[in-house]
Amino acid sequence: MRVALNLVYLVPGETGGMEVYARELLPQLAQLPGLELIAIVNERAAADGDAPWNGLVQSVVAPVDARDRKQWVWGEQFHVPRLARWTRSHLVHSLASTGPGRFAGGPPRVTTVHDLHYAVVPEAHFGLRGLGMRVLVPAAVRASRRVIADSASTQRDVVRYIGTDPARIDVVHLATTLPPASAPVTSEAELRERLGLGRSPVLLSLAAKRPHKNVEGLIDALALLPSERRPVLVVPGYQTDHEAALLARARERGVASAVVFPGWLPRADVEGLWRMCAAHVFPSYYEGFGLPVLEAMARGVPGACSDRASMPEVAGDAALLFDPSDTASIAAAIERLLADEDLRARLAASGLARAGTFSWQRTARETAASYERALASP
Repeated sequence: MRVALNLVYLVPGETGGMEVYARELLPQLAQLPGLELIAIVNERAAADGDAPWNGLVQSVVAPVDARDRKQWVWGEQFHVPRLARWTRSHLVHSLASTGPGRFAGGPPRVTTVHDLHYAVVPEAHFGLRGLGMRVLVPAAVRASRRVIADSASTQRDVVRYIGTDPARIDVVHLATTLPPASAPVTSEAELRERLGLGRSPVLLSLAAKRPHKNVEGLIDALALLPSERRPVLVVPGYQTDHEAALLARARERGVASAVVFPGWLPRADVEGLWRMCAAHVFPSYYEGFGLPVLEAMARGVPGACSDRASMPEVAGDAALLFDPSDTASIAAAIERLLADEDLRARLAASGLARAGTFSWQRTARETAASYERALASP
């Protein structure tokens, strides 16, 4: 089976979780017998010599700069079908929720849908991007023989908002890969001094500073905690337009000194924060999968997360669940995590066990099974 992987969307270093998905999945797919992969990449991805789509598998280049949304769309609707035909591929797999539409032609298609933010939390995508997702995602889904969803929650969303037959949707969970033991890790002492964390317990949240991630809820929950037991909240990640509103919220609630937005941090710093934090809290209103929840479990970090969308599906009984719209519920979960050592130990152990059930090898096998179903169906 020769499968063309639609990676036209991928700009190395700028595509977030969808880049991780491609980098982790492709090498595992390449190891499966009877599967030949051809990566269709844009000009910027083609220049990334260390990437698995350059060398590990055959690749062809679409003349597209994916930073330009119009070129990205044109690449998927025109170049991907054209190059798939040229390489005599049996199937096209689009990895980023969008792909060739019904009338684009070319081989049969499979599309991975990571989430339906544009429908469930429309504030996550606004302007032309939001409008584009409302058109492109349903078009790709309707043109595909099979749809891969990151979670059963996303499967339900695709059924509800696009009207897809659930029998055409394969739920294939994601996974996470920890850095090697030899990877550098910044010490707790250095991080406390450089980031101004003082001596308080550290509460880590790998939530992007966007409205639907509900960092406001965390800030409000901190304000409910007695000052003598209040941890310092660290939310690393790239700066967004929403960050100013979050800082203002922290000042209004009187907890500005307990909230730190250090911006983008190198991997060594992030791993250092994972090791030193007392707990990880993820208050998002909506996630297609909720990878930070799995990342915490894989590191043995006790955590709490929202009881919405896919997050309970990922966490199972290995994290405390709370109502993200109820500040008191978030605060109560934080208090339990900080005060109960036995609870933290239990969650850490159950998290490690549960994280072990997620693997990229399993993701690859289930993805290949979806390919087979696509070719077997009319």
